[in-house]
Amino acid sequence: MLEFIKVDFEFSDDRGVLKQLCHDGWCQINYLFTKKGVFRGNHYHKENQEAFYIIDGEIDLVLEKDGKKEEYTVKTGDFFIIKPFAIHSMTFKKDTSMIALYDKGVEKDGKKDIFIPEK
Repeated sequence: MLEFIKVDFEFSDDRGVLKQLCHDGWCQINYLFTKKGVFRGNHYHKENQEAFYIIDGEIDLVLEKDGKKEEYTVKTGDFFIIKPFAIHSMTFKKDTSMIALYDKGVEKDGKKDIFIPEK
């Protein structure tokens, strides 16, 4: 359900740091800021892989699929992909800035690839 990945390229010198997250394969890229204590998610995507790069912060991440449950704590510098059909929920342990990438885009032809699991 989850795959940790590496940035494509990283360079640093006395001027600062450049991180190239990727150079192809993603068609929608979002920046998110979420405050400590907030809960987000509890949904899944049928078509999209969704990747997250944590710029700064810490999140408790829960994934569920086919009766299996996985839990992770992700933090500053982590970069990971959530596979389609994995229900994902996030509880933010700190104020968090992150980048979210979608390989196909969440909205196409007026339809959103966001689904709430049935109870």
